[in-house]
Amino acid sequence: MPGTQIPISARPRMILFSARQYDVDTFAEANTAFQYELHYQESHLDADTAVIADGYDVVCPFVNDTVDAATLERLHKGGTRLVALRSAGFNHVDLAAAQRLGITVARVPAYSPHAVAEHAVGLILALNRKLPRAVSRTREGDFSLAGLLGFDLHGKTAGVVGTGIIGRCFARIMAGFGMQVLAHDPGTPAADLLALGARYVPLDTLLAQSDVVSLHCPLVPATRHLIDRHALAKMKRGAMLINTGRGGLVESSALVDALKSGQLGHLGLDVYEEEGGLFFEDHSDAPLQDDVLARLLMFPNVIVTSHQAFFTREAMSEIAQTTLRNVEAWRNGSPANLVDAPHG
Repeated sequence: MPGTQIPISARPRMILFSARQYDVDTFAEANTAFQYELHYQESHLDADTAVIADGYDVVCPFVNDTVDAATLERLHKGGTRLVALRSAGFNHVDLAAAQRLGITVARVPAYSPHAVAEHAVGLILALNRKLPRAVSRTREGDFSLAGLLGFDLHGKTAGVVGTGIIGRCFARIMAGFGMQVLAHDPGTPAADLLALGARYVPLDTLLAQSDVVSLHCPLVPATRHLIDRHALAKMKRGAMLINTGRGGLVESSALVDALKSGQLGHLGLDVYEEEGGLFFEDHSDAPLQDDVLARLLMFPNVIVTSHQAFFTREAMSEIAQTTLRNVEAWRNGSPANLVDAPHG
């Protein structure tokens, strides 16, 4: 069994890194059922800040914390035996190092798939109907329609890359708009999507035939830069790309040329390849240092949101509750929602 079992009577001490007030509020509410000793740290977790966790049995990182081998070794030295991720993604964790050190890693595999799927749909509608531009213009007294022409989603084709819980939820919404759904996933086709009339096709076919492509797959070595300059060239000219998954799914540097040429017609990003140290923070008083992101934000057909797709009351509550249930299961010697190191 990974990790180290602790006495059932013990009440673990737990520290949350990258904690904001909304984390404090939701975890405090969820903790009424567990009565753990919770502490909150605004700093990001990395090898330098890991010393703050000395004496804590459980460390709870967020998506942009660095949980590499050096960080894990320092956490282990300080007594940490469980890394309880408050996210579904785990690409920021060195799982092999955790296994070697005997540190259990658990995650929140699902919270509110509706939250992320609905945000993806919001990006589609805002881009298509040019809502940010329309709102800005009417506030300035410009009520003309020039430059606001959109298109009907009904009758168009939506390509869904990754048909896990979130991808399936998104696909059902798209089908509700009257769109034909194409899906790509290396796993077994989802029966509920097949029943809706969705077709599973190779990725190249999906890219070539879809008017809207939305990414809902995990970031693993096989999917890093899944959408690169070659994939963008295979897309239907003028199509829309939406990414609410992980930033590394898309080769960011390739997006600018695709937008400039018109090959990519619209882009909606809730995640960004180099978002660490940028997203979840207020940088409004300083020049943006990321040149690629700065250029993307200049395009009128691009919307970037700050990794907020998950951010609903329901999702935050479920994240807190599942994280604490994971701690309870580990404390009782029956860890749940484990993330294991890959074999081979």
